[in-house]
Amino acid sequence: MIPLVDIKTEYEQLKNELNRAILDVLESSYFILGPEGEKLEKEISQYIGVSHALGVANGTDALLLCLEALNIGSGDEVITTPFTFFATAEVIARVGATPVFVDIDPKTYNMNPDLIESVITEKTKAIIVVHLFGQSADMDVIMTISKKYNLRVIEDACQSIGASYRGKKVGAFGDFGCFSFFPSKNLGAYGDGGMIVTNNSDLFSKLKLLRNHGSSERYVHTDIGLNSRLDEIQAAILRVKFKRLDEWNNRRKELAENYSLKLADTVKVPFEAEDREHVYHQYCIETSHREKLAQFLEQKEIATGIYYPIPLHLQQAFIHLGYKNDHFPVSEGCAKRILALPINPMMTQKQQDYIIAAIKEFFGD
Repeated sequence: MIPLVDIKTEYEQLKNELNRAILDVLESSYFILGPEGEKLEKEISQYIGVSHALGVANGTDALLLCLEALNIGSGDEVITTPFTFFATAEVIARVGATPVFVDIDPKTYNMNPDLIESVITEKTKAIIVVHLFGQSADMDVIMTISKKYNLRVIEDACQSIGASYRGKKVGAFGDFGCFSFFPSKNLGAYGDGGMIVTNNSDLFSKLKLLRNHGSSERYVHTDIGLNSRLDEIQAAILRVKFKRLDEWNNRRKELAENYSLKLADTVKVPFEAEDREHVYHQYCIETSHREKLAQFLEQKEIATGIYYPIPLHLQQAFIHLGYKNDHFPVSEGCAKRILALPINPMMTQKQQDYIIAAIKEFFGD
């Protein structure tokens, strides 16, 4: 089976270096809030181009901690997209606020900024903008709106580390940028992990308290926080992989370009805006024959994925918000047609050629 993500081959290539890094942590006896985490935070902050970075337990906690640092809660509204992973809206509800959805751009699959102002109310406190599948949202327009209405901006860049908008890395635009190191991500740990970046020193200090039980001094707690810390073993693993991030992202882009060149006459291929650098966490095509194509490819031992089959406004957990079918037609239409193909830096050209040939065979090309 050609996998969507080939973590096994990745490990085989980096085995000696990864094993050494893990053993170094074991020998050091620093497992929580140690030097590996601090070094990774410094490396990520420099890479994104921000003042501060903070390792946390996962990407979901990263988003949650940002909302808590901004004191967003009951009675507040946060605008976001219905076409994303559940965690994006889950954290809004978790702090007691209300998710308010706007539909997506049919080309980029990101939040359509032209729709944002129509849902802003006196209760609106923030926008969580998602950089989906590895491509930045339209940040100039979104930041202009946020300044006009005095709204906070949290960037959900969990799928897009290394992506950029007009030469600036995602995560560096809003009050916060949030990243996930889930194993399947472009920069993945061997377990859960996450990172928050910011240029605001006061908010950074608040985050440091919140991720560690609201404490800056042992047994002294000034805030109600979480236990959400990136452990040293995961940080060490990520530091080994981080050295290859740009190389791996470039390989993803090469694979994406070849897919698009060969498949553009057969299916709808991803759109990449001229002012953005896409890092292709997912390579998603669209076809009205999705289910049959996925079954055909499975028979050919080619893995595929659907991101996402149910938009968030139609999830049972959000039924109380009152959204119905056809409320966000672009998101709902994409959810019925979209199909992710294998794309990872470990993929060989032979594997990709086989996938392309199989798709063309299905469509009779």
